[in-house]
Amino acid sequence: MPLSPPKARQHLHTRKIDLKGYYRDDGLWDIEAHITDKKTYTYENQSRGLVASGHPVHDMSLRLSIDPGLVVREVEAVMDVQPYTICSDIVGNFQKLVGLKIGAGWNKRVREVVGNVEGCTHLAELLGPIATVAFQTLSGDHAQKLMGRDPEKNREENADRSPFMLNGCHTWSAESSVVKQLYPASYTGGNAERINTEGAAAEIVNLVDEN
Repeated sequence: MPLSPPKARQHLHTRKIDLKGYYRDDGLWDIEAHITDKKTYTYENQSRGLVASGHPVHDMSLRLSIDPGLVVREVEAVMDVQPYTICSDIVGNFQKLVGLKIGAGWNKRVREVVGNVEGCTHLAELLGPIATVAFQTLSGDHAQKLMGRDPEKNREENADRSPFMLNGCHTWSAESSVVKQLYPASYTGGNAERINTEGAAAEIVNLVDEN
């Protein structure tokens, strides 16, 4: 269902963010993000002069290469278009992400290394979506097979463990009918006995924790 028809208005700005996950032949995983901002009108910029309607304000890309344990092994940050020439001075700071693990506390850690004056607002804000796309990329059966794992055997071995997405949204609430059907051991609705949801189950929740 689309949004309801809008009131009379003027379109001024468009932001597009594109994210993709890849498996590399060397066993690493590339998670890439591309962001563009465009205005629908022509304007003056102190560094660039006259910027034509439809020409990017920002055109930036970020690639994190991670291992199967979600540890960042390589980083590449690129600014093809930026509003000021000095914006790209901090591109090298994103190498500080190497060695960090995507998981609990991710947002807090990346703010510490590339937040505020140490980074770029637009590149840094891609790191939250990159983390969730990393989970999406590595969690499917096909991805498990690429890593040499048997998805069915893995499910059997971890049948009593809570799924990483538990309590990450409404559908994956520990009290939802979906969890009751797919992960009965993690279900806490009704008269079900409440179980421990620490560890992997807390990963996706803490991933977006801004504290």
